[in-house]
Amino acid sequence: MTILDGKKVSNDIKDEIAAEVSKMKQKGEKVPHLAAIIVGNDGASKTYVNSKVRACERVGFESTMVRMSSTTSEIELLEKIKELNEDDAIDGFIVQLPLPPQINTQQVLMAVDPDKDVDGFHPTNFGKMSLDMTSFIPATPFGILELLERYDIPTKGKHTVVIGRSHIVGRPMSILMGRMGFPGNSTVTLTHKYTKNITQITSQADIIIVAVGIPHFLKAEMIKDDAVVIDVGITRVPDETAKKGYVITGDADFDNVKKKTSYITPVPGGVGPMTIAMLLKNTLLARDRHRLRQNK
Repeated sequence: MTILDGKKVSNDIKDEIAAEVSKMKQKGEKVPHLAAIIVGNDGASKTYVNSKVRACERVGFESTMVRMSSTTSEIELLEKIKELNEDDAIDGFIVQLPLPPQINTQQVLMAVDPDKDVDGFHPTNFGKMSLDMTSFIPATPFGILELLERYDIPTKGKHTVVIGRSHIVGRPMSILMGRMGFPGNSTVTLTHKYTKNITQITSQADIIIVAVGIPHFLKAEMIKDDAVVIDVGITRVPDETAKKGYVITGDADFDNVKKKTSYITPVPGGVGPMTIAMLLKNTLLARDRHRLRQNK
């Protein structure tokens, strides 16, 4: 059994990006610039955006944080997005989710310029991804692909089962694992909470990507020997014995599942760190495409 060390791989990626940025600076070129809009005071969102800012500092990116109050109207947010769309200094930006209830999330995501959509959530990017065209891949699925590639885990002809069908992870993963190329070329089954006899399906899987948001959902008896398990779940579970009063738990029953796997991601330290690393990689790609457009 091999642990897929997302923390190490993400640090490797950041080092690689930092080296590229260093070369840009030596040549006097513009370095990538990532902006983030955060609306309201959601604690988890603030923590996540702050970690993105620190990651930008580490690799040498410029970064801009746009803070807006929880009472911000949809029109005000759309105006700010328009401003960032038109700002040539910004290569890519994200709108941190969730948004306050008075704002239509889909309308907001649709307003982001697809060429600056480094989260990969815009329908244009999702559609291009589905057609194997160049696009921004959502950061978490992008990170999973990177882990599979860097650990050289075979995917061709394998049976991949995806548990969960969110637009952010499950659905894009089902498309990406079936695409031509590596990682890809696997036969994909997409399951969800209404799937009947799910154990019959998962027990046939060579690769399981679980993103259902239910702690310890995937049990050892649900997988076959030597399966690859990618655990995307991350939930705070109350634990009075823990120093913080809670523990971070994934969607797989890690201690028991790992005994049957060939590869498995831990939680924390698996898929999570990869998400920010791939957001940086998308921003680097956005900067390169931005320069190509400007030079035409």
